[in-house]
Amino acid sequence: MEQRRTRRFQLQLPLAITRSGAERVTLQGLTQNISSSGVLFTTEIEPALGGPIEYVIVLNRGGPQSVSLRCMGKVLRSDRIGTSPDDESTNYQIAATLERYEFVRGRGASH
Repeated sequence: MEQRRTRRFQLQLPLAITRSGAERVTLQGLTQNISSSGVLFTTEIEPALGGPIEYVIVLNRGGPQSVSLRCMGKVLRSDRIGTSPDDESTNYQIAATLERYEFVRGRGASH
């Protein structure tokens, strides 16, 4: 049985990648699970393996005041998911570390 250092929480939350490596990007995704040390999410484009990544997780989009978590880390793993190589709806499942983060409230919180 696999043992993890930190507990993972199965949360499907909107995620936006804002930087991949040195490049500013705007990619949408969805978290699969989150722990204190990392996040597993899906997105349409594969970020560079081992490279730095910045992403924003929207915590309460429908609440009275939006709150997001801006995270910095690095890409640990990338797996292609989809039905076939020709499938246009192919996504990537990305595992990334969560090395630094800050809460963002209000207008800057929704991406």
